[in-house]
Amino acid sequence: MIPHIPLRDCQKAVAAAITAAAIMLVACPIVRAQVVVVFVNGQPITTLDVEHRAKFIQLSTKKPPARKEVLDSLIDEILEIGEAKHFGIEVPDSEVDNSYKQVATRMGIDSPKLTQLLVSGGASEDTLKRRLRAQIAWTSLVRGRYKASLEILDKDVEAKLQLKPSEKKNDVGYEYIMRPVVMIVPRGSPDAAFEARKRDAEALRSRFANCTDGIAFARALPDVAVRDQVSKYSAELAQQLRDLLDGTAIGHLTPPEQTAEGVQMFAVCAKKETKSDTPEMHDIRDQMLQEKFGEKAKRYLQSLRRQAMIEYKMPENK
Repeated sequence: MIPHIPLRDCQKAVAAAITAAAIMLVACPIVRAQVVVVFVNGQPITTLDVEHRAKFIQLSTKKPPARKEVLDSLIDEILEIGEAKHFGIEVPDSEVDNSYKQVATRMGIDSPKLTQLLVSGGASEDTLKRRLRAQIAWTSLVRGRYKASLEILDKDVEAKLQLKPSEKKNDVGYEYIMRPVVMIVPRGSPDAAFEARKRDAEALRSRFANCTDGIAFARALPDVAVRDQVSKYSAELAQQLRDLLDGTAIGHLTPPEQTAEGVQMFAVCAKKETKSDTPEMHDIRDQMLQEKFGEKAKRYLQSLRRQAMIEYKMPENK
């Protein structure tokens, strides 16, 4: 239940030689874009909303969506946000902006670049932010209203773990103590600047032998930021990152990775073994929670749809 991205911008400048008929052809799509397709409890969904969402879904899935899928997505968002407001849940713009930034960061870019990608793909920033706002509000509402029934007990996780292959039952996790080290690259810099900083990062890695001396040395370098210490359990991390940290010796740096800030590495300062919160147990717990949440959210939304006033101003398939 989690989606995605959109954006679009009109361009000006029509050459004087272009005829009046050509200008009308350019203007017509803009007029049609403002036509209301559906009213949902009095709130309109326009053809422009539909166009941007369709492009966003296509960017996300790599295939054009059915019109019904697009309309359902937009209708559900209005119902989700409206129901959340009914219970006093309103997502501030700052939280939506932060979520938007996180999407960009996971893609290895910054927010302006994400917006640019959306617009060039025929979507818009607004359609992704609209989706993010609905997701945040809806997740908070469902978890709040059904908190007790969504609880996952340790004994249930352990019972499900017993059904897994025997080699998984002795799974061991780790607590990693790390310091993020960032080779800063100014926004808007060319690719060559990132490549140069990656070379600087590799040079630092070759000299980094322990956290005490290595961090002090890194701090003295120009345009290098050493972030506060972070502690993460392997159960909280994606398999790719776990493998990366497991393959990095204590007191050394992970390979450099490009981010919105520049080039980032992690100084692995300690690893502590744990069997109480292993990746396998975390995965099972998360799967069970997602299943319960999905069932509750689906039934809740179906109920809202039955009660909603949904008025189609034109056929769904047009």
